[in-house]
Amino acid sequence: MSKLLWEPDPEKIQLSQMTQFRQYVNNAAGMQLEDYNELYDWSVRSIDQFWKHFWEWTHVLHSGEINSVVDDPQKMPGAEWFSGITLNYAENLLQNRGSRTALEFYGEDRLQKSLTYAELYSEVEKLADALHKAGVTRGDRIAGFMPNLPETVIAMLAAASLGAIWSSSSPDFGIKGVLDRFSQIKPKIIFAADGYFYNGKRFNSLEKLRGILSSLPSVEKVVVVPYTAEPQLDSIRNAVAWDDFLTRQPTPLTFERLPFSQPLYVMYSSGTTGLPKSIVHSAGGTLLQHLKELRLHCDLRENDKIFYFTTCGWMMWNWLVSSLAVGATVVLYDGNPFYPHPDRLVKLAAESGFSYFGTSAKYIASLEAAGVRPAELSDFSKLKAILSTGSPLSEESFEYVYRKWKADVQLSSISGGTDIISCFVLGNPVLPVYSGEIQCRGLGMQVSSFDSHGRAVQGERGELVCEKPFPSMPVYFWNDEDGSKYRKAYFETYPNVWHHGDFMIITETGGIVMLGRSDATLNPGGVRIGTAEIYRVVETLPEIADSVVVGQKWQQDERVILFVKLASGQELTAELKDRLRNIIRSGCSPRHVPRKIIAVEDIPYTINGKKVEIAVNRIIQGDDVANKDALRNPEALDLYKNIPELLED
Repeated sequence: MSKLLWEPDPEKIQLSQMTQFRQYVNNAAGMQLEDYNELYDWSVRSIDQFWKHFWEWTHVLHSGEINSVVDDPQKMPGAEWFSGITLNYAENLLQNRGSRTALEFYGEDRLQKSLTYAELYSEVEKLADALHKAGVTRGDRIAGFMPNLPETVIAMLAAASLGAIWSSSSPDFGIKGVLDRFSQIKPKIIFAADGYFYNGKRFNSLEKLRGILSSLPSVEKVVVVPYTAEPQLDSIRNAVAWDDFLTRQPTPLTFERLPFSQPLYVMYSSGTTGLPKSIVHSAGGTLLQHLKELRLHCDLRENDKIFYFTTCGWMMWNWLVSSLAVGATVVLYDGNPFYPHPDRLVKLAAESGFSYFGTSAKYIASLEAAGVRPAELSDFSKLKAILSTGSPLSEESFEYVYRKWKADVQLSSISGGTDIISCFVLGNPVLPVYSGEIQCRGLGMQVSSFDSHGRAVQGERGELVCEKPFPSMPVYFWNDEDGSKYRKAYFETYPNVWHHGDFMIITETGGIVMLGRSDATLNPGGVRIGTAEIYRVVETLPEIADSVVVGQKWQQDERVILFVKLASGQELTAELKDRLRNIIRSGCSPRHVPRKIIAVEDIPYTINGKKVEIAVNRIIQGDDVANKDALRNPEALDLYKNIPELLED
């Protein structure tokens, strides 16, 4: 039994939107659902009824009448959702038009800008009119090569209001990484900032932009935001400054209402093992799934302030921006979260009064390693929940939050991904938090853990699968006319069942423990091991700053190789190696113990903050990694080439 860390107050449970929705279902459907477990079981047993009642409860702006909620609740992929209705994503995010703050933007050192809902609507109206005059129509692709600025949100909403498709990439991507993505979708217009700030330094994006445009002939117009300086646009073809592009006296904003499955976003897989998959998400599916997660699983309300540390190339940006549909204040941040000091974002949360603080598991672990004790800075009286994703959150990080940050807070570790632009498993305001566990499976998501025989299991490691369709499944992959890439990505292992590629355990409490990617699975002696199991124990040692573990093919078998990045001033002594092996043996099993432990100067990560075990594995096997532009620190891969120890027994 995991350690209980937090329980919600009974009054808060009663007042939560989760409870209000359960009571609504009971009244509307004549049910007697007593708690979350019963609500969840009903939601996956009757997915059409669940989504119908949630649609009615949340009051999505739309036209038409629903012919069917889902045409076939057993069909994956290809189920059709909410036929008969039309909607517009941007209209639902801009329905609040008063004086309440919609966007609050911070750079590394100060508040840069804030916009009320009325001001946001006005800016979107000006830009939408300019895009319309530039010939943008339904289905055109609009790309953002942008930092996490208010202008990025405005551009996305303006594009969506016209029925165009938005796709974005962070400006710290390399030219090849951007082209690997945007060249697939052939955007008509690109929005770009002149540069960005990181770690107190200014980085110019215009030279990189020129390189991108030279291989992207589809672009008819480049709209440049002057963020770091007054840019010189003469050398950039078809370029215009943001202010010069806006229509000063626009026609009134109208929203193109389109079918539920109309494409809204193109997202991309990490691309560390090949060309990124271009994943197309629908306006209706994205909106409805995000509203479910924000309102029910987070209990987000219009007077709240929600922050997530993210770039515009990560799906958490899309998730965060959907908070506008609730009427909350969305906090945007661009820059190094540890600049000028490790407590930068924590202080910002206290001073600005964040209700929700979203970040990565790596950030929380780094905060603890830096010796930051948030509770000594503030009581965080307005902070309701801390959200963590990107990789499994360790038990030590769970307990750090409650010991050193805030005792009365909902710590929501969440997991899903770009593939579904949402979560399979996540937090819940009416359930307790146990150390190391995600609180629950999401409503309407029939998530199971399958063993090697394809049987659902509880209390033991299995593959994360989803057995029934859900609205935020991709509508298709770009340039995948026959759907073969889509089916191969998720449905090759278990026919008609979504296979996500993560190891997990569903615990006796109903919580979830994530164990790392199953496609980076270690397999010594034929025993499948999730990498996160090893990280959980290795990174408890203060001598270890970070680590990555991979399998190496060796003598008709596979052996476990552990690479460690040492904390400052530490050495990888024989004694430290022995301690590492002992804690892995006792904390995991003898099968988990690495055959080799090797010190390296850096651990490679994707730009979205995920360890790239597969890329490391390829390097040590002597293969090349095709797409290093997907990495935050691609030079780190060179550290894993030609290591003599890997040639020895």
